[in-house]
Amino acid sequence: MTFFKATKSADGLTGKRKFNFKKFITNPRNIILLIEGIFFVWFIFSFLIYPNLNLFGDVFFGGQFVDNIKLVLDSDRAMKAIGNSFILAISMCVTVNVVGTLIVLITEYFRIHGGKVLRVGYMSTMIYGGMILVSGYNYLYGEVGYFTKLLQFIFPGMNSTWFEGYGAVLFIMTFACTTNHVVFLRNALHQIDYQTIEAARNMGAGTARILFKVVIPALLPSYLSITILTFIKGLCAMAAPLIVGGEGFQTINPMIITFVSNSYTRNLGSVMAIFLGIVTIALLVILNWFERRGYYMSISKVKTTIVKQRIKNPVMNVVMHIIAYVFFIIYVAPIVMIVLFSFMDTVAINSGVLDFSAFTFDNYIMVFTDATNYEPLLTSVLLSAVSVTLVIILVLFACRIITKYKKSRLARWLEYGLLIPWLLPALLISVGLLTTYNTSQWTIFGITLGGTVVLLILGYIVNKIPYTLRMTKAGFYSMDDSLEEAAKNLGAGGMYTFVRVMLPIIIPTLLALWALEFNGTLGEYDISVLLAPTSIRTLGLVIKSLTTDTYDPNSTAISFVYSVIMMAIAGIVVYLVYGRKGSNHNAQRTKRAKKQLERIRRHKLNMGEERA
Repeated sequence: MTFFKATKSADGLTGKRKFNFKKFITNPRNIILLIEGIFFVWFIFSFLIYPNLNLFGDVFFGGQFVDNIKLVLDSDRAMKAIGNSFILAISMCVTVNVVGTLIVLITEYFRIHGGKVLRVGYMSTMIYGGMILVSGYNYLYGEVGYFTKLLQFIFPGMNSTWFEGYGAVLFIMTFACTTNHVVFLRNALHQIDYQTIEAARNMGAGTARILFKVVIPALLPSYLSITILTFIKGLCAMAAPLIVGGEGFQTINPMIITFVSNSYTRNLGSVMAIFLGIVTIALLVILNWFERRGYYMSISKVKTTIVKQRIKNPVMNVVMHIIAYVFFIIYVAPIVMIVLFSFMDTVAINSGVLDFSAFTFDNYIMVFTDATNYEPLLTSVLLSAVSVTLVIILVLFACRIITKYKKSRLARWLEYGLLIPWLLPALLISVGLLTTYNTSQWTIFGITLGGTVVLLILGYIVNKIPYTLRMTKAGFYSMDDSLEEAAKNLGAGGMYTFVRVMLPIIIPTLLALWALEFNGTLGEYDISVLLAPTSIRTLGLVIKSLTTDTYDPNSTAISFVYSVIMMAIAGIVVYLVYGRKGSNHNAQRTKRAKKQLERIRRHKLNMGEERA
């Protein structure tokens, strides 16, 4: 990748050797590298840069920018939606941190009875989210929900639409967005040296003082990242405001979809999407600035593992146990109700009565035997599999270039280009792709992608690239460099080394990424609602439609079955990724790679003996 190399000239001075194009072009490996480079330049410009530039150009230089800004400012609905989004995001920064901190302390720091069972319940957000999660809470607390029916039995005059508006949205988003705490804050807590806690206790500090003066301050770097990510989630909330927000609490994303769906108001939606993108970029820049300033936790090289603390105050011990199991019920109840009601007949479902005499398999038979019902499931499975497979292949080749030529400026720019979608909300990227490729464009040789499934797959791919890239890159860097060097020294070619030695080591990481991304794409709504052609029905779109459909008596039952199927798939994946402990997969894969090197060495020796 470095075209000019420093050499020592005849007079002893250091000079530069000019790039020999003829010598470069005669090397097949360089030809492949050149083709890959041209492809990545075209892909990044055509689908990651040009659509967003085109969107910005239409809004800022289309001659109506000032008018569009005025229309947004004069629109009570738009301004109220923007205000509601900021109210929700700020509120979530408080509630999500409180709930997330409590569940981590309950499962990892305090000695609470049934901690392992509680942890499984708190991790339930990893197997369902988006429309499924919101519909689960809606079926439990909504107008015909089981909990609402129970409250109406106790309080006959109670309003059946009590679970609607700001409070309902905040409640759902609070318990839906604690996954970062379960993953990142838990890991940060386990990095604390227990000796510091013991030292504080020996100096006479109580449980509360140790918690707020020693433990919590050590977690501040993680809190900073989680808080900013939570704010962005609140700002970009879609499913909860759409389903339970009602007329009184609409946020930016549902409003953008409403505006973009209409050709007359598409510019207004574009302006609001750009505003959302600017705020997101600003927040990520702030996060990066804090990280560069070195807000890191000090960890001793030889640290003592955290030991769970017993709450000595009996009153506080009882309170913490009550909080722990109330949270557990809140997390698990929607899943339990979805699974149970998926086996109830439509009468029991629509009445909100859990009647085991109405137990039936008809709902599942209806989904798997009626083409109208199983077609969205097959469509989403196919689209998810195709898009995620293409993402994995794309990122695999990109990471190979980035890690092999990591000192090259071109490799660094390749990585920066592929990380562009991380700076922008998925909705903004979707609006850019929609407005750009609804007409023929020179970047894709005059082809029109609007109204085709190709544009939807591209939307999935673009939004999945950054996370897949970062995780795959980490997998490449975790490999033993001596394996590749040994293969080269034994005479193995670059492609042979990559396919037979390196790829087997990285494949488990790629499979885990494939599974996780597949789960995330299966019920995706934000991208599908804008880019899916009218002839395509994805699960996210169908579940949303069934959730708000009051005319078809079977709509709720079908939605329950979809949700159970998707949760089952996601649960299996989470178990495969997080549930299997104790097996050293990296060591096993490295051992297999070394065996392959031994085969190469023996093959080389045999070839030498035959020649002799």
